[in-house]
Amino acid sequence: MNVAIMGYGTIGSGVAEILEKNQEQIIRSAGQDVALKYVLDLRDFPDSPVADKVIHDFKIIEEDADVQVVVETMGGLNPSYPFVKACLLAGKHVVTSNKALVAAHGTELLEIARKKQLNFLFEASVGGGIPIIRPLYRCLAGEEIREITGILNGTTNYILTKMDKEGASFENALKEAQALGYAEQNPEADVEGHDTCRKIAILTAMAAGREVDYQEIHTEGITRITDMDFRYADKLGASVKLFGTSRIDGGKAQACVVPVMTGKAHPLYAVSDVYNGILVKGNMLGTSMFYGSGAGKLPTASAVVADIIEAVQNQDHNVPMGWTGEKLSIGSMDEMEYRYFVRVSGHQAESEAQVTQRFGSAEFLSLDGADEFAFLTGKMKEADFKEKAIAFDAPFQTAHKKGILQMIRAEL
Repeated sequence: MNVAIMGYGTIGSGVAEILEKNQEQIIRSAGQDVALKYVLDLRDFPDSPVADKVIHDFKIIEEDADVQVVVETMGGLNPSYPFVKACLLAGKHVVTSNKALVAAHGTELLEIARKKQLNFLFEASVGGGIPIIRPLYRCLAGEEIREITGILNGTTNYILTKMDKEGASFENALKEAQALGYAEQNPEADVEGHDTCRKIAILTAMAAGREVDYQEIHTEGITRITDMDFRYADKLGASVKLFGTSRIDGGKAQACVVPVMTGKAHPLYAVSDVYNGILVKGNMLGTSMFYGSGAGKLPTASAVVADIIEAVQNQDHNVPMGWTGEKLSIGSMDEMEYRYFVRVSGHQAESEAQVTQRFGSAEFLSLDGADEFAFLTGKMKEADFKEKAIAFDAPFQTAHKKGILQMIRAEL
């Protein structure tokens, strides 16, 4: 079976490396030889092991009947989307690590693959090297998935870990992540939660078997999280993580991407640095957890190669997986339930009665020398919290004071 790689960046070069170094293992698993025939890129790589395979014209791959599997590791949507669609229409299996492509066009590409008895596989699009897509459609095929919650972005988890363990500011932790190559020079997709949003959309669609519009998922990033938040979290024996969460009930899902203050009893509390962790709750199995390297050249490329092997093993038929064009309804964020950590300007003694009046029973916290305090509410719906917060904050705003300084949802 001949393979072509489109995009010889970090992941694409990792795929080529694994195809060479693990050739014997791949042959045993696939049942036949898997050979790299082309590498499509705008650049030349004269000193690389694939120098003689580099091409610059996509049509060569599209029109070569000897290429049966195409790997897309270019990222983005253009030209990834038209290239991938053309490959499927030309009768080639496609493997991708591109979560933006899967989230935006997965429904269409999966349908083309089904009609043509091909496979469109994307294990590496979520969780890097962590097996999560395949377990959902194979190992957990008999489960009714009720909830998926994950730390799905290694960059944001690294930044939050630095802030937690070393007291770093968001800005300094981001600079360090960029210096180490964990964060892009434009880190918006990571720190604003967009990357996590696409990944939880894909996982939700896999679990429900229906299309999910990632643009309907309430998404917040970590840019407003401060070192003060972690000082309070420390007093609670907690930390702050960026969670992508989906709670599925029949034909509807509640889904969001938000920072969450979580305690040591939570299985995801200990997931730190650039690692990812994903909790899956089934109606029969209960809770299972997937943990490992959520990014990186070889871990992600390993997941891509596993998909190549699956395509080779199923070269003559479509593997039932993914989702249909029937749309899954995404409920309003107002219906999500959390506890709420709230920081307020002023002195606790002066405002404690107001907090209790508006929010009911609450747990209060203070820091030495700080002209503010914090409290932790009981569990309530987002809509209820908003209503109570507006009523509580109104007197502060009227008096031109700061009032509520911060709100972080909590699972404590």
